[in-house]
Amino acid sequence: MRKKKKLGSYPFVSVIFSISLALFVIGLFGLLMLHANKLTDIVRENIEVQVYLNRTITENERIKIQKILSTKEYILEKEDGPQIGYISKEEAAEQFIQDTGEDFTKFLGENPLRDAFVLVVKPDFYDPEQLREIKADIEEISGVFEVTYLENFIASLNQNLTKVSLILIGFAVLLVIIVMILINNTIRLALFSQRFLIRSMQLVGATKGFIQRPFLIRSLLHGMLGGILAAAFLMLVLEYANRQISDLQQLQEPEKIYLLMAFLFLLGGLLGLVSTYRAIRKYLRLSLDELY
Repeated sequence: MRKKKKLGSYPFVSVIFSISLALFVIGLFGLLMLHANKLTDIVRENIEVQVYLNRTITENERIKIQKILSTKEYILEKEDGPQIGYISKEEAAEQFIQDTGEDFTKFLGENPLRDAFVLVVKPDFYDPEQLREIKADIEEISGVFEVTYLENFIASLNQNLTKVSLILIGFAVLLVIIVMILINNTIRLALFSQRFLIRSMQLVGATKGFIQRPFLIRSLLHGMLGGILAAAFLMLVLEYANRQISDLQQLQEPEKIYLLMAFLFLLGGLLGLVSTYRAIRKYLRLSLDELY
């Protein structure tokens, strides 16, 4: 006995596979972006801003400047407090002599270096314009001679991060479009196999919403299932990568990774729903002659 075909049923394995594969690749791009952003933050936290002081500054004035700097919103704070270090000109001279093996104070007759504070700025403030504003703000403090930082390096770092982010986003968008096309074609084939059943329902007065509902519900569930499978494969790949690459976990933020997995779950359902809705709307507009 031939099994009666149910409205909204179609070969869903290919749809779930397509969604899972595309979401898996999108998730990989997402993980790359998360790791790249964390690595960038770590690099930025190791970029120091030097605040050189006037030669005639007193101890009280130096302490006052340090207190003013510690109140600035752009100074990175950790458990041990604001990330502000102090290097006296004597310490700087000793370090220079140790690194180069040359005692410049012997032929100069004096130490030309200056006392300096070494600051770490929050990653959110590493925009070139913001750094220039920070430089101008600190140089307005009484007793500060000059503020320096690796301006060219920071500008290059920001530009490269922007380029990488745009490339990854571009690939992700391309994958989303490809998935929608694949699902659209699969649904249209499913609708074609049920074209006479759908036409019969239209003739007896079934509304478009009634006809669309089974397809939309199934596509939503299939999309979510594809998102779950993609997230599961990503977690396996991430676990394998953590075992193979030492210290990789230092670049990972579990909260953001879980948000990425939840995003894949929701994106899978949305992709299935939207692409199916578009395919059904287009198909239901066909005339009777176009069904053959």
